[in-house]
Amino acid sequence: MFISVVLTTKNEGRHIRDLLDSLVVQEPPFEVIVVDSDSEDSTPQIVKRYAEKYDNVKLYLKPGTRSESMEYGVEKAKGNVIAFIGGDCIANPFWLKEVRESLQKGEIAAGKTIHIGPHAFEDLERIELYHKGYDVTYPGCNTAYKKEVLDKVGGLDPWFITAEDIDLNYRAVSAGYKIIYNENAIMYHRTRGSLYGFFKQAFWNGVGRKQLTLKHGRLWGSYQPLEMIKREMNFWSLSRLIVAMLGYIAYKLFGDKRYGK
Repeated sequence: MFISVVLTTKNEGRHIRDLLDSLVVQEPPFEVIVVDSDSEDSTPQIVKRYAEKYDNVKLYLKPGTRSESMEYGVEKAKGNVIAFIGGDCIANPFWLKEVRESLQKGEIAAGKTIHIGPHAFEDLERIELYHKGYDVTYPGCNTAYKKEVLDKVGGLDPWFITAEDIDLNYRAVSAGYKIIYNENAIMYHRTRGSLYGFFKQAFWNGVGRKQLTLKHGRLWGSYQPLEMIKREMNFWSLSRLIVAMLGYIAYKLFGDKRYGK
């Protein structure tokens, strides 16, 4: 399998070297497609230096939403597999090897994401959403799709401000494709380093959840709230939930009702 690793960046100058260093040592064949969304720091210059050193690292400039930039990267990709990763991540040296093994068993691979950063934020779990027996909330910073699947389900929806990865997983599962989880496909993801960043992310996560309901209808029955509460309810998870609900309500009142639900 020739894998195209696709990521978007915006002001990731502090982290992008660590990510690219972790990618260039992966099992070949692969390429790295970096789509910069109008960074105001040194991110494009850093990526350009890697592109000059490594033939399989490519830099493109495409301002827009995250999903618009990601879709642009997919269009530029040459691989028959598209692996998504975040600009603030670090890949385990065997990440692509494990992705390939997963894709021998199904059409979509999801790996284990380990959060690194302030301890209070590290242990917070995802709020899972289940659809047809699959957890469709595996984060887009550690998933891989066979290219033919992306083509058949229509790729990423540029309407989404966030949660475009959940929407993509949801549509793929609806179409009958399998998500194969592999705990050995490990990705390290930096959590937000400040309270402002933490709550900002929570707010926009709430916006994304509302966008999901507008597009796909009521989804509350697909969550497992009691299990989530038993597993992780503490000050930080409760704070995150409250701020996310504010984002959900704000988008319900003032957001773009493109899907009219």
